[in-house]
Amino acid sequence: MGVKPRPKETNQQLWILRCFATALLFGQVLLHFCQGRTYYRKVVEHMVTAGPCSIPPVLLVSFFAGMIFTIQTARELVQFGAVNAVGGAFALAYCRELAPILTASIIAGQVGSAFAAEIGAMRVTEQIDALYMLKTDPIDFLVLPRVIACCLMTPLLTIFALVTGIIGGAFAGMQFYQVLPETFLDSVRDFLEPADLWIILLKGFIFGVLVAVNGCSWGLTTKGGAKDVGESATTAVVTTWVAIFIMDFILTLALFEKPSF
Repeated sequence: MGVKPRPKETNQQLWILRCFATALLFGQVLLHFCQGRTYYRKVVEHMVTAGPCSIPPVLLVSFFAGMIFTIQTARELVQFGAVNAVGGAFALAYCRELAPILTASIIAGQVGSAFAAEIGAMRVTEQIDALYMLKTDPIDFLVLPRVIACCLMTPLLTIFALVTGIIGGAFAGMQFYQVLPETFLDSVRDFLEPADLWIILLKGFIFGVLVAVNGCSWGLTTKGGAKDVGESATTAVVTTWVAIFIMDFILTLALFEKPSF
């Protein structure tokens, strides 16, 4: 009797295993960072990719998102004579939640997918094995610089998105509902506390970690050929989006929800 072939793993099993590998990679990145193993030239190179190259889509999406959100909220508040609260509603929802999520989602689609595709192509062409032959740790050379770059640039881009969204919201309020920019900005200032800015930066930092680690992990675990590289890049983006929303929910409960006891 011949030996039965080992059954292939299903897509769900592979997805779970690669998500587990992502968690392990995060631990390795943290350990290597604490040990000071960083290629700073690579960090600067990836900062350009994650920062200036991502500014146009972030600003464009933020401006129109700010206008859309203001139009939807102002339409309801004006009916109740609460014009002065338009900026406050904008501050509570867009500034705290939507701006960090939109920014991270754009970076995930542009930068995270690029990380997964680049490293995945290196994996299937055995370039990563060549790094081991040169006694170079791929985590130090490939992963850690990308994670640091995203951690630095995502909070900065989130601030740009925040400012651009407020400008778009003030513009929409003035053009469509005759809400003066001064009234809109005063309401934003009344509802948005200084501590909220630190929370927004914290969210940007954490989302940057998720984008970089997910993208690099799916690239490192790529097997096969060019088709598998494309699938890894696509799945890395989807996985990152899911992780961003789950993490945002956890952070919102931890930072904004007051205990009932």
